[in-house]
Amino acid sequence: MTNQTTAPLFETFEMDKLHLPNRTVMAPMTRGFSPDNIPNEDVAAYYRRRAENEVGLIITEGTGIDHPASVSGASIPVFHGEKALAGWAEVVKQVHEAGGKIAPQLWHVGMTRSKGDLPNEEADPVGPSGLSLDGEKVNEAPTTEEVEALVESYAKAAKDAKRLGFDAIEIHGAHGYLIDQFFWGNTNKRTDRYGGDFVERTTFAKEIVEACRREVGEDFPIIFRFSQWKMNDFGAKLVETPEEMERFLQPLVDAGVDIFHCSTRRYWEAEFEGSDLNLAGWTKKLTDKPVISVGSVGLDGVFTDFSGAGTSSLDGLVDKLDQDEFDLVAIGRSLLMDPAWVKKVHEGRVDDLLAFDKEALQKLY
Repeated sequence: MTNQTTAPLFETFEMDKLHLPNRTVMAPMTRGFSPDNIPNEDVAAYYRRRAENEVGLIITEGTGIDHPASVSGASIPVFHGEKALAGWAEVVKQVHEAGGKIAPQLWHVGMTRSKGDLPNEEADPVGPSGLSLDGEKVNEAPTTEEVEALVESYAKAAKDAKRLGFDAIEIHGAHGYLIDQFFWGNTNKRTDRYGGDFVERTTFAKEIVEACRREVGEDFPIIFRFSQWKMNDFGAKLVETPEEMERFLQPLVDAGVDIFHCSTRRYWEAEFEGSDLNLAGWTKKLTDKPVISVGSVGLDGVFTDFSGAGTSSLDGLVDKLDQDEFDLVAIGRSLLMDPAWVKKVHEGRVDDLLAFDKEALQKLY
């Protein structure tokens, strides 16, 4: 495997609210190693290892907001309650001691949760219209007041993140989870202010960003992650054209998003016909906001087929970064497998990079 110079990856990133030593980001990846939903010393050490090895910004795995159905499983971390927040405080401490920066990913899984799932077996899943991702009726839609309470749960988490010393927050609005279920016409059939056309369906996300901004102030970075694809439909589209994308993103810009994290399965794929720009490239062009690109960086297979993947050249990635198509690059499985991935790339040790083995999912490297 040959690589051209990777120097653009190691330029500093500067904006008024966030300064990073390089352009690398640890992508959020659900790990499920938090017993009783509380991140422990193993989780703190896992993130610290990435900070020690030059990752510019760490975005944590998804962590559940204060709602009984926010996560699905007893080992997925949450972001509420004294014990869980104490665990996250230790994560922040460890990362900062190692010279790193970190943001929690604030998450609610929505209708991807099954009835009877831990940690709260009695809690029914919640989505905009009570529909599964396949459009099947599961339960009743939440009231307007219940949706407003969900907005406030995100705001509470944002306030706690700042109090604990995190450097930013990321709001998870991608992949068919709760916020994305409000975006998507297949799952949002509401007739109140949270429903409507594809622009009106951004209201839930817009109010979350506004509420988080109210709690963290103007100088604290808010990252928003979105995607076209869903876990049950890789070909799903929220918008079909750049014009629609501009209209879709504008309410989020107006609400106060500082950085967009644009999730694709393959970073090199063009988003719309007639242009080589990927989703992040178009988002930057249309919003003039900094963007994070992601999707099979350094690997030759996409993560959603749940198999192994070999290493691949970074040349195309570096070209796009050098051309300012995007500002930051999120690395997922490569960093999950190898905490020293960024440092190896920086030192030119590309032959030491590891292929991805799905067995790595069973361990915190």
